[in-house]
Amino acid sequence: MAIAVESPASMLADRINALEESSTLAMTKMARELAAKGHKVISLSVGEPDFKTPAHICDAAKKAIDDGFHGYSPVAGYPDLRKAIADKFNRDNNLPWKPENVVVSTGAKHSLANVLQVLVNPGDEVVIFSPYWVSYSEMVKLAEGVSVVIDGTFENDFKVTPEQFEAAITDRTKVVMYASPNNPTGSVYSEAELRAIGEVVARHENVYVLADEIYEYINFTPEGHFSIGSIPEIAERVITVNGVAKGYAMTGWRIGYIGAAKWIADGVEKLQGQVTSGTNSIAQKATVAALNGSLDASREMAKAYHRRRDLVVGLLKEIPGFKVNTPEGAFYAFPDVSAYYGKSDGTTVINNSDDFSNWLLNTCYVATVAGSGFGAPNCIRISTAAADEALVEAVQRIRDAVATLA
Repeated sequence: MAIAVESPASMLADRINALEESSTLAMTKMARELAAKGHKVISLSVGEPDFKTPAHICDAAKKAIDDGFHGYSPVAGYPDLRKAIADKFNRDNNLPWKPENVVVSTGAKHSLANVLQVLVNPGDEVVIFSPYWVSYSEMVKLAEGVSVVIDGTFENDFKVTPEQFEAAITDRTKVVMYASPNNPTGSVYSEAELRAIGEVVARHENVYVLADEIYEYINFTPEGHFSIGSIPEIAERVITVNGVAKGYAMTGWRIGYIGAAKWIADGVEKLQGQVTSGTNSIAQKATVAALNGSLDASREMAKAYHRRRDLVVGLLKEIPGFKVNTPEGAFYAFPDVSAYYGKSDGTTVINNSDDFSNWLLNTCYVATVAGSGFGAPNCIRISTAAADEALVEAVQRIRDAVATLA
């Protein structure tokens, strides 16, 4: 008599079975598989700079190896790195944090997850400005919180208004989280807009702000970056998250950090001490050099992203049916492609952004990411972190492909 055996997946914890796979990583994986089969794939799915880490940062890492930084690092980060981060917060963001307010983690994603685990109790509500980075809602889910998603409209450059935010607040609201510059839209909240949002926060004394500023240095606005944590009335309730991946082309180095009230920083350090402990010792020493060194390389990268933004947005606007805004930061375009929903190439019917993105990958071998994972089902995300020639060819392939839809 055969014995029934449960599938391995059914033995996983409920929290894992409930978790969605990262749509950006899933698309990147599919693109790599097609490329391995010999197809000439242009991958515009992953949010990764195509520049090399600046030489002075690499040199600092080599020196750290030679100097013997081979052991476990302090849970919250090396003292010199925490000081460099505190100095950066003071210098660039008008955030008067001290080293004791800083915790270094294994990437900004780790920092965000840490904060949610530390602040959110089961059933607490986390307001998320949408479109949002794909992991936000899943992180809230892991913290047993409830995501309350507010949609920023295309007409308002995908930005949420203070009125929308206030209407979403209930007696269960614990955290509001957003990114500026934004992934996936590239939208940037101005100082005036963030001050207005700050006024809402000030009226609700139990609401905390989780501000994701990882794209800080890739900002094309004349006024530049503004940190909501610099507003004195709410400063103690703002947790600022940043890192070196985007602005310094250091994605693989895996360094993120927070600046927060000491009791929050202490909570994050306590959690991290039981999960990962201190992050990579050599990468930390490289980050000291990054934060204390010149921003010339970062500024040159930002100029290149600005030029590519103009190039790609201009080309996308020439595609019939595409609605395209002009991103003010980061390195993405986020066109509304819903005009093609319900259309077919004779074999495949495009019903949604997942269909559209998958169809592009399998038809013209251009990897994008469906907007559904970002809370924007009418859009697709296109990374502009690629060479100009690849971007031009990719958009031409997309234009030729959609011309077959009717």
